[in-house]
Amino acid sequence: MNALASPPPRRPIRELPDELISQIAAGEVVERPASVVRELLDNALDAGATQITVRLLAGGVRLISVEDNGCGIARDELALALRRHATSKIASLSDLESVGTMGFRGEALAAIASVSDMSVLSRTAGQASAFMLDGRSGELSPAARANGTTVEVKELFFSTPARRKFLKTDATELAHCVEAVRRQALARPEVGFAVWQEGKLIEQWRPATRDQRLADVLGAELLEMSVEVAYSAGSIRVTGRAGLPDAARSRADQQFAYVNGRFVRDKVLTHAARSAYEDVLHGHRQPVYALHVEIDPTRVDVNVHPTKIEVRFRDSREVHQAVRHAVENALAVPRSSGAAGAVVAEVPNALLQDDRPMPASVNATRMPWAQPAMDFNRAQGNVVSDIGALWSPSRAAALPQPAEPALPAGDWPLGRAIAQLQGIYILAENTQGLVIVDMHAAHERIVYERLKQQLDGSRIASQPLLIPATFAATPHEIATAQNCTEALETLGLEVTAFSPKTLAVRAVPTSLAQGDAVELARSVLAELAQHDASTVVQRSHNELLSTMACHGAVRANRKLTLEEMNALLRQMEQTERSDQCNHGRPTWRQLTVRELDALFLRGR
Repeated sequence: MNALASPPPRRPIRELPDELISQIAAGEVVERPASVVRELLDNALDAGATQITVRLLAGGVRLISVEDNGCGIARDELALALRRHATSKIASLSDLESVGTMGFRGEALAAIASVSDMSVLSRTAGQASAFMLDGRSGELSPAARANGTTVEVKELFFSTPARRKFLKTDATELAHCVEAVRRQALARPEVGFAVWQEGKLIEQWRPATRDQRLADVLGAELLEMSVEVAYSAGSIRVTGRAGLPDAARSRADQQFAYVNGRFVRDKVLTHAARSAYEDVLHGHRQPVYALHVEIDPTRVDVNVHPTKIEVRFRDSREVHQAVRHAVENALAVPRSSGAAGAVVAEVPNALLQDDRPMPASVNATRMPWAQPAMDFNRAQGNVVSDIGALWSPSRAAALPQPAEPALPAGDWPLGRAIAQLQGIYILAENTQGLVIVDMHAAHERIVYERLKQQLDGSRIASQPLLIPATFAATPHEIATAQNCTEALETLGLEVTAFSPKTLAVRAVPTSLAQGDAVELARSVLAELAQHDASTVVQRSHNELLSTMACHGAVRANRKLTLEEMNALLRQMEQTERSDQCNHGRPTWRQLTVRELDALFLRGR
């Protein structure tokens, strides 16, 4: 439930005491028309509005009008509303420390009035008529209006022409204004929004469900190319949508993060979301997401930035972990997953060409795929459920009897293999049409996920340095090395104090023994200082395992039988994140019959 869905009972507007004013992060800055739109939208939502209309002229430079159907402002409080540090939303320091409204400082209207020609028209439910306040003259007069408030801001920066020169073109300012409304619209799907420019309706979002609002604001395609996020950890709840890797963009322009309904740009949330995509996103592509974090208001400080776009968490690591796990769990389910309870296809072969690169723990267990020889049940499409039936280099262990698939052959999401193309791709037929699978990329993901499970919690092998590598360290680096000894050892690093201002690297991961030990240690210490140690350890583990999996996966130009292809398809359907390889490339693509018909102009 959104913490801002039902506004608190209205309190009268009053000036804040000096003691409370001194605790407020003052400096309400009106930078451009979008700043005004954002503040007026906050006030409308705090008033309980269910319909908000924004009217603009010249991108908001000549006119910004925000109309709402909220509770309104009483006649006796209109003049007070334009005074600096006058608000109905907080009254004490405890209120400030547990803010549950979008606005709270009582600065916005005063700041806007100082650089524009502003008027406020409002009516409450108990008044016989509305009243209009002229922001410049202070004149109060009766007027006609239904319950709610209309704030008109004309000729922004007319009194400070130097600031107006810094504004961009009308089109650019309009785009910023619309973006401010979009952000609020995504957070409050139960509220209707309309944006008019020069008398023309340019955007309208009717009240809807959260998913429907996401489709309305960002496009129906994004809804189709995303997965639902729903995760709880203690008092933190994370919901929303996370875009699939295929929907990633070159820019981070569709990343929306909200804390208790407030749009924020926060490094903790951004890093947590990005780290959840590390295993599935290719290159420098930027993920798409709309995430809503609900947390006890007393555990987050929203009073840290003049524009209220930044927050500070009492326990940032707790929030980071919750967001990362929320997105990771949502992305882990492959789109090719079959029905619950489907039989897992296990491939009964020892895979690796050479066991020497593998840690002892992996060699003991053996991997279930083999590059030199692959042998499956001869009956096409049979599913083997026992991973224990592994091949040894000299002879094959007896295979168990094949289990009956839980789904009929025609219902397999990735279909039934029909051919192999150029020793690279598997072609399969399913109910929708043709499935094309990159067999190396797909198998690489399968091996990688199994390696992660097998090495969960174990340490990376390290190699002592004959001569320790020393470097002058900052007090922060020395403190991190002392506090994170166990995490460093898990990563195969031994970093100890050499002197009060010097650290010594005495051991490094075996696979990185030829690298720059000092640079490696410094980068790891920086990561450990900034982020949760378990996150850093897991990422370093995964980078090494990804390399191992790439070398262990079935190679291109390896001829597979239909049985081998089908076993790979079944395993893909049951493997987490199997839609992308370890490097973020897609592992399969679907061509529907309709798309194939279009290629051959059938029906035209």
